[in-house]
Amino acid sequence: MLFERIESQGLAHYSYIIGDMGQAVVIDPRRDCDIYLELARRAGCRITHILETHRNEDYVVGSVELASRTEAAIWHADGQLDYHYGQPVEDGQTWDIGSYRLRALATPGHTPGSMSYVLHAPNGEPWLVFTGDTLFAGDVGRVDLAGLDLMPELASALYTSLFEKLLPLGDGVIVCPGHGAGSVCGTAIADRPWTTIGWERVHNPKLQYRDRATFEEHVAQVHPRPPYFRRMERYNLEGAPLLGTLPVPPALPAAAFAREAEAGRVLDTREVVAFGAAHIPTALFIAEAALPHYLGWFMPYDVPLFLVTATGDPTPVTRYSIRLGYDDLAGVLAGGMTAWHMTQRDSAAIEILPVPAFRRRMATGERAWVLDVRSPAERAAQPGFPDARGIYLPELPDRLDDIPTDAPIIVYCNSGARAMLGASLLARAGFAPLAVVLGTLGA
Repeated sequence: MLFERIESQGLAHYSYIIGDMGQAVVIDPRRDCDIYLELARRAGCRITHILETHRNEDYVVGSVELASRTEAAIWHADGQLDYHYGQPVEDGQTWDIGSYRLRALATPGHTPGSMSYVLHAPNGEPWLVFTGDTLFAGDVGRVDLAGLDLMPELASALYTSLFEKLLPLGDGVIVCPGHGAGSVCGTAIADRPWTTIGWERVHNPKLQYRDRATFEEHVAQVHPRPPYFRRMERYNLEGAPLLGTLPVPPALPAAAFAREAEAGRVLDTREVVAFGAAHIPTALFIAEAALPHYLGWFMPYDVPLFLVTATGDPTPVTRYSIRLGYDDLAGVLAGGMTAWHMTQRDSAAIEILPVPAFRRRMATGERAWVLDVRSPAERAAQPGFPDARGIYLPELPDRLDDIPTDAPIIVYCNSGARAMLGASLLARAGFAPLAVVLGTLGA
C-alpha cells in the first residue's frame, strides 16, 4: 500500500496520497504537484481521483494542475459554491482504492460544506480519517472565515461534526488533518505530528467543552485574517492558471534588475544581518523560511516581483510564491548584492543592535521609540521591554500614524526576523533612523 503525507513548509499544509493495486487518490494537493506524480510512479500507481476537504483559504489548491497532468477526476467539497471545475462530493460517497475504501463524511463547520474522508481497511473497519480543517491536533477549525454573520451557525455545525460524526469513529482511528502547527487556519494547533481520535478526545482543549453552548461560545471567535485569503478563495473556485512546470525567474544583471524593478517590487529573502548591512533601497525583507506566512500579508498581487536571494537560486522562493498565487516572478538579481555594489549602485542599511548594545543605549536614557511587533498573545505571555509600544506586525502598515517621526525607532520581536521585516516596512514609508535588536526577546 502507498500512504504518504506531504508537508508544505511554512504553510504547515498537509496533503496526502493513498494508493493500492495500481490506483491512487490525492487529498488536498498543493500546486507544485510533481511530488504526487513521483510517489505514484514509484509505487506503480495511477492517480485516478483528487479529493478536496473544503474550499481552502490559505494556499492555492493544486487540483486543477494535478488533473491536467493525470486526467484524474476532481471531487470538491462546499458543493453550494459556484466551482468552475470538478464535481461536488456527496455525503456517503465512496471510492475503492484496491482493497481499501474511502468514504465521504460531511463535517461542516469550518466551511458550510466541509468534507472529511474516512479510509476503511480491507476488513471494513475505519482506519484513518482525513479531516481537512475540521479537526487538528490540539485544535479545531476556525468558524469566522465564511463571514461573521455565519459564525453562530457554523459553530453549531462544527459541534455536530466533531461530537456526533468524528468522535464516534473510534479512539483508535488516526486523524490526518489539513494543517499542522503554525497554520493560520487554527488558533492553537499542537506540534504533534500524528494523533488519533482517542488522543484528541482526551487532550484537545476545544473538545473538553462538551456542552454545545459552551463549545459554540469558545469557538465563535474572530481572528486575524490575512488579506491574501480573498485571492486564494477566488482561485480555489475558478482554478488557478496552469503552471506545467515550476517557473524559473530569469537571472538579471544588476543594470537590468535596477531598470526593470522600477515597475515592480523588490523582495529580499536573505538573512537578517545581511539585509541590515546592505540592501536595495525600498526592498521588502522577508526571510525565506517566513515567506509562506508573511508574503500574503504585505505584497500586492498586481505588480511583478524581483528577487534578491542568498544563493542566487530562486527555486525555494518560487515554490513558496506560487503556492500563494504570486506567479509574476520577473527576475532574480544575478550575483546578488556583490554584483549590485560592483556596478557602483547605492544601497541602504538598517542598524543592527546586539542585545548588549541595546542595553547600553537604553541605560544612557537615549530618547528612542522601542517597537514590539509580536502578537498580543505573545506579549501577554511574555512581556517585553517595559517602555516598548506594541503593534502587531500585520497591523503595522495601517498604523503608521501611531509612530513618531522625531525619534530613532528600535524594533524587536522574538528572534529578529519579524523585527527586520517591520523595519523594512518602516524604511519604505520613510521612517529613519531605524535599528533592529538581534536575537531580541529570545536573547
